[in-house]
Amino acid sequence: MTGRDVVLARIRRALAGAPPAAPVPRDYLRVHADRSPQQCADLLAEHLADYRARVHRTGPDGLPATLTRLLSAARGVLVPDGLPGTWLAAATAAGAVLLADRPEDTPAELDRADAVLTGCALAIAETGTIVLDGGPAQGRRRLTLVPDHHVCVVHAPAQVVDSVPQALERLDPTRPLTWISGPSATSDIELDRVEGVHGPRTLDVVLVWSQ
Repeated sequence: MTGRDVVLARIRRALAGAPPAAPVPRDYLRVHADRSPQQCADLLAEHLADYRARVHRTGPDGLPATLTRLLSAARGVLVPDGLPGTWLAAATAAGAVLLADRPEDTPAELDRADAVLTGCALAIAETGTIVLDGGPAQGRRRLTLVPDHHVCVVHAPAQVVDSVPQALERLDPTRPLTWISGPSATSDIELDRVEGVHGPRTLDVVLVWSQ
């Protein structure tokens, strides 16, 4: 038996004969305000900025130029499967070498990339959180954890929800969910903030408004 089996067996013995657990009340509010799609996008941008993410707002026509500008300092950019051709062309126009997602790549090999370009599953306005689920244009989790710079495209209003309950209703819990609120950051006992320890030091979020 594994250690996990031993622990679970002890829990089952301890719970034997116990009455059924009381149902969990789920009468909490799904949203805390009546916001328009534009207000949700504004709130998302505000909270992302609070977390020290860099927010760039544009329309569909301005997206390629924005991506080219943000990736201009990158020599190599990781590109997951499913990225639109215009995004790939924008990265190439920045002078970057496009690096495909290869399962055999080690973390050290991924670390040679200067940046990663992805889309997202959705974004949550109230918490300033970007959620990735490994779907098209997002890639595997480690693609967005190893490079020092993450450029993430969010389409509004289609991909922006107001609250966490609304997000959970749209997400598949069986998928590998990554919740991102700003660049990677941690603080020591003296509260000295250090960025880039557990993920990208720089997070650029491109908020594309289209209806």
